[in-house]
Amino acid sequence: MAKPSSSATPSLIFDSPTIQIKDVSEEDLRGTIELLNGLGGSGQIPDDCNTKGFYSDIIRGHLRQRRLERGRLTYLLSVKPAVSNRYGFLHGGFVAAAAEFSSIACARTVMAEDKELFLGELSISYLSGAPPNAEVIIDASILRSGKHLNVVAIDFRLQKTGKLVYTARSTLYNMPMAKL
Repeated sequence: MAKPSSSATPSLIFDSPTIQIKDVSEEDLRGTIELLNGLGGSGQIPDDCNTKGFYSDIIRGHLRQRRLERGRLTYLLSVKPAVSNRYGFLHGGFVAAAAEFSSIACARTVMAEDKELFLGELSISYLSGAPPNAEVIIDASILRSGKHLNVVAIDFRLQKTGKLVYTARSTLYNMPMAKL
């Protein structure tokens, strides 16, 4: 396991309350601080994780392509601990990352290779949770493709039941590449 870039791991919140909040008892404040400290997230990023493309590699490592055609693609996602929240369900941030990744890949099926694109808007509805070890089908399809933008719809369904758990829509803007 990689060592963090800093040997000191600071706590998220001070160990003892040093502030006072109107109408909040010290006991409630202490309980809240203990909860926040227990969530973690204050450690340093290990050096081997602080490289270009590391995040994209994590996303691609959890997605398996099942279908690819012009204007539509399908991935299979396995809900594993690396992409789960503390309750074991698929992490909402990973849902957003998978939605962005699949929408860009889908848009690439209909646009010229010399065009750059960037994500202008991403909206997600978290309808339910994908439980631990579930298989999730991600289906992305072009709703609109034009000279300057692409709109992509992404559905996340449990493979076992077909239940819709997340749905997303993204707007990707096309830009001509600079001729240098």
